[in-house]
Amino acid sequence: MNGSIQHALLEFAFFYPLIMSLIWMSGGVIYFLRWERKEPLRIKPPAMGSYPMVSLIVPCHNEGEQVRETIAHLAGQIYPNFEIIAVNDGSTDDTGEQLDQLMDEYPKLRVLHLASNQGKAMGLRAAALASNADFLVCVDGDALLDSYATQWLVMHMLESPRVAAVTGNPRIRNRSTLLGKLQVGEFSSIIGLIKRAQRVYGRIFTISGVIAGFRKSALHDIGYWNTDMVTEDIDVSWRLQMRHWEIRYEPNALCWILMPETLRGLWKQRLRWAQGGSEVLLRYGPSLMRWRQRRMWLVATEYLMSLLWSYDMALIVTLWVLGHFMTLPPSLRVDTLLPEWHGVVLGVICLLQFLISLLVDRRYETRIGRNYYWMIWYPLVYWMLNTATSIVALPKALLKRKGTRAVWVSPDRGVR
Repeated sequence: MNGSIQHALLEFAFFYPLIMSLIWMSGGVIYFLRWERKEPLRIKPPAMGSYPMVSLIVPCHNEGEQVRETIAHLAGQIYPNFEIIAVNDGSTDDTGEQLDQLMDEYPKLRVLHLASNQGKAMGLRAAALASNADFLVCVDGDALLDSYATQWLVMHMLESPRVAAVTGNPRIRNRSTLLGKLQVGEFSSIIGLIKRAQRVYGRIFTISGVIAGFRKSALHDIGYWNTDMVTEDIDVSWRLQMRHWEIRYEPNALCWILMPETLRGLWKQRLRWAQGGSEVLLRYGPSLMRWRQRRMWLVATEYLMSLLWSYDMALIVTLWVLGHFMTLPPSLRVDTLLPEWHGVVLGVICLLQFLISLLVDRRYETRIGRNYYWMIWYPLVYWMLNTATSIVALPKALLKRKGTRAVWVSPDRGVR
């Protein structure tokens, strides 16, 4: 039995990312063969039989530097029937004044002003209730929406009355630093590939909060966005699917976004994401035990296993450090953190995953392959970061009081 505990820890640390990479790659390939390969790459979507009214919603908090560009891209949608609703959520800069000025320039724009910082979820709620449309497209205040994105999103909801939401395809705008270049590959090879795979096995962990379309009646069915969850996008995704609504992924619905390019900004963002995942698992986990929620089991298990993997890695590192200061029993001793053959295998699989995803995503961004070189740094930077944020986030989620409103915190917009 000597080394059995150490062996179990190391085996899980190796096999979990290996198996998940294989699942994501196979799911992504199946998605591509089933939905993407059949159709030639289109510059614009096919014509629809009808074009129902759509409200383009953009909640804003201190977005003075970006808001004009965002509204201009929303107003430039190639879709015949839409309105724009911008929510100024207690901004302390000139966001409100700029939005008021833009109403003269864009007749389809309406502006809602909230006197104090109420949080993104409350801003989305206010806009949804003020909307004149049955369909909503929600974007962040720094997002540049592709001209045809609205139609790509709405098509799915017209195709099936069970489709409650469609998540779009965020692309990184700022790529001047290593962190920016890594995120280009991450959104393609990790986030995009995962959403393709999850679409194949029936449930998506989360829509992209930065770009998503919604059926208003589905939101009404679940009570709209919860204001006490740190990530309203993960929460609304779980509640919709637990009510047996369907969520789809549409890679043609492009949206260009700004991401953090400092370690501090990236840490705060990923910590919020990790805390949001832990919050929904803690709040809705007991409800998932029912048989009628079985289609959510894979998504919940995947996230739970990722949490366990993070704590497993932390325990391995802790045992390695302790081994330098005290004599540990053989079953607990970790001799080295240097990658051996396990690390080589994971590295090869990781690069294969990046290659597959970049080949698929070339349909939407032809020059994305130039970022492949930088992805060799991804495991070092992001696996460590995501492990650390997951470890910190779980106790934050456990200690958070239910009902505490999640308000805006201006994010790091990166270097442009």
